[in-house]
Amino acid sequence: MFALPLTEDVVLRPLEPWRAEEFLTHLDRAREHIRPWVGPSFVATDLDSARAVLQRHADRWAHDGGGIWGLWDRGTLVGGVLFVSFDAALGLCEVGCWLEPAAEGRGLVSRAVTRLVDWAVHERGIQRVEWRCNARNERSIAVARRLGFSLDGTLRSVYPATVGEGRVDMEVWSVLADEWRGSDVVEHRVQ
Repeated sequence: MFALPLTEDVVLRPLEPWRAEEFLTHLDRAREHIRPWVGPSFVATDLDSARAVLQRHADRWAHDGGGIWGLWDRGTLVGGVLFVSFDAALGLCEVGCWLEPAAEGRGLVSRAVTRLVDWAVHERGIQRVEWRCNARNERSIAVARRLGFSLDGTLRSVYPATVGEGRVDMEVWSVLADEWRGSDVVEHRVQ
């Protein structure tokens, strides 16, 4: 299968259901770190649920409605990126990411998301790419800013918090195809 190099040591490749055991091992390292920021259906706790998460994304990819890719650092899965949703007819998609702590701070998410957005805009004609995140997730917000996304607004009290009490506010960021192709955004991209 294909693998796109992002750095000398890191590649981006499809995260397919047959990799469920590897995905679960990765989640065991990342689970507590990502739990506040991702939906509970993503944080698989056993092999069957890991396989179900990856199969759900494979089915979305097969029906042109999403997809999931992993980031491998010298052969070890350390995180990934995904199309949370993808609607070519409407020209709209949402990108997302996760990363275990050991892989943070190296620009891996920015590089991988750039590849997804480039493909969505240039190959599929997507006109609006969204980035939704917990309003307290400073690292995710920093990636959105770095890639030239604009804050559209905050959805208040969207869902119950998975860690702690209360409810989560979600920020909605977006970049439009013309903005993505524009010179000011190109400068933000990590090649």
